[in-house]
Amino acid sequence: MNFDLIVIGSGPGGYVAAIRASQLGLKTAIVERSELGGICLNWGCIPTKALLKSANVFEYINHAADYGITVKGAEVDFKGVVKRSRDVADGMSKGIQFLMKKNKIEVIAGTAKIKAGKVVEVTAADGKKSDVSAKSIIIATGARSRQLPNLPQDGKKIIGYREALVLPKAPKSMVIVGSGAIGVEFAYFYNAMGTKVTVVEFLPNIVPVEDIDVSQALEKSFKKQGIDVMTNASVEKVDTSGKDCKVTIKTKDGDKVLDAEIVLSAVGIEANIQNIGLEEVGIVTDKGRILVDEYYQTNMPGYFAIGDVTPSAALAHVASAEGIICVEKIAGHHPEPLDYSNIPGCTYCSPEIASVGLTEKKAKEAGHEIKVGKFPFSASGKASAAGAKDGFIKVIYDAKYGELLGAHMIGLNVTEMIAEIVVAKKLETTGHEILKAVHPHPTMSEAIMEATAVAYGEVIHL
Repeated sequence: MNFDLIVIGSGPGGYVAAIRASQLGLKTAIVERSELGGICLNWGCIPTKALLKSANVFEYINHAADYGITVKGAEVDFKGVVKRSRDVADGMSKGIQFLMKKNKIEVIAGTAKIKAGKVVEVTAADGKKSDVSAKSIIIATGARSRQLPNLPQDGKKIIGYREALVLPKAPKSMVIVGSGAIGVEFAYFYNAMGTKVTVVEFLPNIVPVEDIDVSQALEKSFKKQGIDVMTNASVEKVDTSGKDCKVTIKTKDGDKVLDAEIVLSAVGIEANIQNIGLEEVGIVTDKGRILVDEYYQTNMPGYFAIGDVTPSAALAHVASAEGIICVEKIAGHHPEPLDYSNIPGCTYCSPEIASVGLTEKKAKEAGHEIKVGKFPFSASGKASAAGAKDGFIKVIYDAKYGELLGAHMIGLNVTEMIAEIVVAKKLETTGHEILKAVHPHPTMSEAIMEATAVAYGEVIHL
């Protein structure tokens, strides 16, 4: 079978690339060894958001009295919560199957290995091998949970994110190692389900890639919710020989031992680049990632790579954008390279976190003279009405030119608000223009305008 393009992997990079290729008239095939939609859709972004929504609902019920409503006897059906999450993921996966048929994309089930001459060897579930060829090949094989030598995952007591999605019951206690997006999202979820949660972070602040103000606000909120947070700490070893795990944690005050039913390793991901033929073809890698140019061409002509297997940020929307740019370049178009300085990041714990651009610290390190505005949701009428006064909007502008350098948000629904900043940055909007753009009242999004007003000394409601 000969194609114009073969895409290896059907995650948010791979399936989006395949659909865009089909739209552009390329005869396209996609090779997938597991479920269509990849990790994000089946074992990541989508099912976790379904779990988090169940946690939100349960929290609303538990705090219904705050809104003048009496609810009695609410209980968690944990198996029902997990089932809903899996049903949501399964429904989305079926949607990808429909999109493949709609766009006349050949789906080849099996494990792919690239070969010289732009050939892909596919090994089916029964072990049968077959070769398919194409003018271009895109590697979009994604990533998996990173394993630490002193924290070997057994899938039962020491688990990764995949097992955390489908535990048969909510554990009585859990230690979560790592406080990136995966770690804090599961921390919020399991705490809401009644699990005693401890988060262990090696660095001085949780969600360490975020602005320091956001990190400190989330830690304060987590502690208020009953989540224990240990920073400047590392898990040295886990003894799983007993009924529960004995977790030895190194802190500045010496070693501490915690008992936990489950240990969740959330220390990041590693790219799936092993045993896919990179060495045989001669494709160059560095630090476990495939090196590519601005249009995702590897060092070998005709072989491309997108998403988590490359050095860029491991985010679903980044992989999708890279896939579209890559395919448009292959098809002879002239796409604009991706601006990695304007990629939003979202974390869906409660309160939510969203950010884009430079933190205050990085803006100063880059030599900018800056104006910073911060507007707390405690001063927002809509936030008060919603019963969600935790958090704030923080905006950073270049003092000389008014350039929007970054924005950092923590609070209810901020993951839905960050797009305004992304579009504004794309259009090179200035602080003055955001300040003079009338925002609707009462909304939480007007806090963006208010934070800008703080930065420029014109705030009314603070």
